[in-house]
Amino acid sequence: MMSSTQRKRAVRKAPGERASEISEAARTIALEQGLGSITLRNVAARVGVASGLVAHYQPNVEALVASTFTGIVSAEAAELQATLDGMPSARGQLAYLLDTLLDSSRLDVTAVWVDAWTMGRRNEALAVCVRDQMDAWQAMLQDVVEAGIAAGEFETSDAASVAWQILGMIDGLNAQALVRWDGVNDRGTHLARAVEGMVGAARGSLQQLGSSQG
Repeated sequence: MMSSTQRKRAVRKAPGERASEISEAARTIALEQGLGSITLRNVAARVGVASGLVAHYQPNVEALVASTFTGIVSAEAAELQATLDGMPSARGQLAYLLDTLLDSSRLDVTAVWVDAWTMGRRNEALAVCVRDQMDAWQAMLQDVVEAGIAAGEFETSDAASVAWQILGMIDGLNAQALVRWDGVNDRGTHLARAVEGMVGAARGSLQQLGSSQG
């Protein structure tokens, strides 16, 4: 007689469908519980299959963590890039990014980044992905700054360094927001003021544009 605790046999699915199901389960776990909660057992429980089946599709958990991280953060970047592509001015693009990237609704993705920076110390596959995605974000910001210089909206001699500094400030402020630290009121305004100085934009111009987006 079959034990009532024995796992119900999983419904057979096409390999591509099962692989997508496992990837989506890992993504959901990362956003809800953190990258560190991605294990064969947790993914299997989310999908409703045995751990061995997940291991068949994803034998390397470190690689699964890395690919999950890349999928989450690259999707956000693609979403924002699509919006930037429809905006007429670099100043408007930069204001939009500053405003949007500090939005508390994106803190689940921020948490994934923070997890990745920590876990990447011991997971080289993840570290490679983190570096690649940080390079992509710096390139996105650099493109915006360079477009602003070409259009006469910004004045700076080193767009790459400015992009790196902006990215670092955004990352730091968002990491602080994860623990609800309120060391500075209205951090968005302070960030916009700092960036205005860095890119040579008029005082208040990025704040005004940022608040009028959407």
